Amino acid sequence: MQPSDIIKSGIIYIEQNLKTDITAEELANMAGYSVWHYHRLFVQSTGMSVSAYIGKLRLNRALNEIAGGRRAIDVALEYGFDTYAGFYKAFVRMYGGSPKNYLSKSEVSVMFTEKELREILSNWDVQQDLPIIDVYTMDGTKISGNVWLVGEDYILKAGSRERMLTNMKVAKALAAQGFVASTPVLSKSGKEYLDKGQIVVLTRGIKGNPLSKPDRFGESRREFGKKYGESIARLHKALTVVESEIQPYEQNLYTHVTEWALLEVRKQNIKFNMGLPDTFFEDYINNFGILFDKLPKQLIHRDPNPSNILFDGGEVTGFIDFDLSERNVRLWDPCYCATGILSEWRGVDHIYEKWPDILEGIIRGYDNVNPLMFEEKQAIFYVICSIQMICTAYFEGVPAYKELAKQSREMLKFIWENEMHIRKVLARAVQIEGD
Repeated sequence: MQPSDIIKSGIIYIEQNLKTDITAEELANMAGYSVWHYHRLFVQSTGMSVSAYIGKLRLNRALNEIAGGRRAIDVALEYGFDTYAGFYKAFVRMYGGSPKNYLSKSEVSVMFTEKELREILSNWDVQQDLPIIDVYTMDGTKISGNVWLVGEDYILKAGSRERMLTNMKVAKALAAQGFVASTPVLSKSGKEYLDKGQIVVLTRGIKGNPLSKPDRFGESRREFGKKYGESIARLHKALTVVESEIQPYEQNLYTHVTEWALLEVRKQNIKFNMGLPDTFFEDYINNFGILFDKLPKQLIHRDPNPSNILFDGGEVTGFIDFDLSERNVRLWDPCYCATGILSEWRGVDHIYEKWPDILEGIIRGYDNVNPLMFEEKQAIFYVICSIQMICTAYFEGVPAYKELAKQSREMLKFIWENEMHIRKVLARAVQIEGD
């Protein structure tokens, strides 16, 4: 085995065992080299020492999980830091600022210039003068993150190593199950991706576009809602087949909300005079607590917002952006799709009057393809509240998202104020008698 392959093997081992105690001695023994010789090769290959490389990778992985909504102290301890203070100090030394400030500035994203994108594209055997443009929804909203349309047939995406590799693994697994998926195009060197600080992948585009707001909220909104729900249910059936291959992180939604998001929302409830009564929180804690353990959990998409579900000719053609896939209650995805549509209130008249129709369609469509258990039908409202509390808590904690935090509070208040109507809509969608 060549020295470069030995170092590459060591890096893979580090990546797979970040939450354990890894030493240069251990890696050198695995390679059959002296510690001194292994360390010299490692520095030549990566530009940093073994301990520095492991420390930086742990900080990056921890930051990604914190950005996804996990409690910082839990993540810090899992990645080998004795205290959150230890994690905080290590992060400041590495990045020159606090984790919170770093997240608020960049969403852990590396920006690329036009020249850099052209240089990156030259690694693939595709027409080099194709236009490289940002990706927008049909109503003019830019899709978040580093995603570019290359000509009419390709998509270039960049993201953190862990997220992008998981994304590719899910896409390939779905393609094997007969779904249209954005699998990677091999580069000239035969690789599936490039490492440019972030992983960069070129994929063939999926035919279709996100549904426009006029369609989502138009006369056929209930029918389009049904198609959203049916497509998510079909996606879930495929994801159950590949879950063991993906080995996703598992999120305990009830604990995540009751130990973090709900507490933060209670603070905002007082600070911003939201008017949510104590009974709202007590009902959530008591009743959802009883239902939660009975809810089916599985690998989910986690971010099936309207921008990530593509339509062509009035039918769903595929999904994009599986970067946040995790194991969670399966209700998360249809409920997240519904709240994602509700969040697009700008420019839509009477959105709060129209949204329940869309919600009904989504849940009915899901239940038709992937029948919901009785406990799931009872828990839909609480999952919607869970998602909204998580968004409200998270956005308020990021300075750049203050406007989104305000919008999330308004949505949560609307959901609470219209609880009875929403429950009736949900009962009709899943045909609960006498509710």
